[in-house]
Amino acid sequence: MKFFIDTANLAHIKEAYELGVLDGVTTNPSLMAKEGISGHENVINHYKAICEIVDGDVSAEVIATTFEEMVIEGEALAALHPQIVVKVPMIKDGVRAIKYFTSKGIRTNCTLVFSAGQALLAAKAGATYVSPFIGRLDDVSTDGLTLIEDIRTIYDNYGYETQILAASARHPMHIINCAKIGSDVVTAPLSAIVALLKHPLTDNGLAQFLADYAKAAELEAVK
Repeated sequence: MKFFIDTANLAHIKEAYELGVLDGVTTNPSLMAKEGISGHENVINHYKAICEIVDGDVSAEVIATTFEEMVIEGEALAALHPQIVVKVPMIKDGVRAIKYFTSKGIRTNCTLVFSAGQALLAAKAGATYVSPFIGRLDDVSTDGLTLIEDIRTIYDNYGYETQILAASARHPMHIINCAKIGSDVVTAPLSAIVALLKHPLTDNGLAQFLADYAKAAELEAVK
């Protein structure tokens, strides 16, 4: 399973990349605003800066909501860097735009997916990635992981090549469960990714090893 980081924070992206497990980046207007990035030119330059840090795909989201405007904006984003994947909302004109981009060889990420039907349409249109938002479904007492399972079944039934990108993962168990049920990608904040490193028995074991080493060194020094 691929690991993407969901942020616009360059320091977090660099830390995840240096960990050696990062396959790509997803971001959106809300995450850009959180980092104080506003204005078209600043946003464009920020996407370029992200592409300079990582080797993998970087999802850049269109702001437009009409087919014609999405095409113009998406083509401009795709031209920024070979790593850019154009992020398109799951709306009627968005599906049309995905089909258009696919015909032009532009890769896409269909975002704001909350049902298997939406994921099916995205795959039919040729989306490179489909992003079901599991965390937001959990927020409204709906099992987001069940949606991942349903999409996996549908895509496997018909051989769709669209990759399932589990989005809005909030914690390490979201990541683990997505891996268990066959999500191709999961995108999560740095905190959820590094939380996978942690286990109290690992900490206790390391502390014991170091204590035993120190004790042995003391005994050797006494001889």
